[in-house]
This record gives sequence, structure tokens and C-alpha cells, in this order.
Amino acid sequence: MTALRDRHCRALAAGTPPLTPEQSVALLAQLDPAWRIAEDGKSLRRAFGFKDFHRTIAFLNAVAWIANAEDHHPDFEAGYNYCRMTLSTHSIGGLSENDFICAAKIDAL
Repeated sequence: MTALRDRHCRALAAGTPPLTPEQSVALLAQLDPAWRIAEDGKSLRRAFGFKDFHRTIAFLNAVAWIANAEDHHPDFEAGYNYCRMTLSTHSIGGLSENDFICAAKIDAL
């Protein structure tokens, strides 16, 4: 099986079913343990800490590059030395493999 970070996101049509809780938990095991599945099971979340603003913005720029390359974009909140990130596949109303692929690529940063 190819590592998540080596895979690429694919377009999902509206109506594609989201991952089951069991599928999500299995994929979560392949990510950094700081990632969490939201209580409603519809998104992945993680908080990141940095030494300063420059490092925070450098991280966000690297994430933006990944997001554009994969055409799968996270929601985030950022400040001087932190970033909180949420991944979800809005077109299907929940989690897809794309969310875990992007999370793995972010972990590789």
C-alpha cells in the first residue's frame, strides 16, 4: 500500500459517501498522533505551535502550496505563534481519503 503522503487527491462528485467511522480511524492511525477526528466525525483537526510569526507564516505558505497542488484546501486560524487547521471534504459533507492525504503531506513538512 502506498503511503498517504505519496498519494494524490482526486475529485469527488457530490453524493459520494463520506468515509465510515471505521475507515476514518484506520486512516487516522497513519497520521501524526496530534490529528483528531472531530466529535461529529466530519473533519480532521490539529493545532500547531511555532517559535514566532515568521515560522507560522512559512508553515502556512508551505501548506498553501500543498493545498493548491492537491486542489484540496484546509480551513485554518493562525496567529503569532500558532495555527489551528481543519480538513474536511465539503462537497460530500464529511471526511474523504483526500483529507488524510493532505494531513499526511502536512505532517511531512
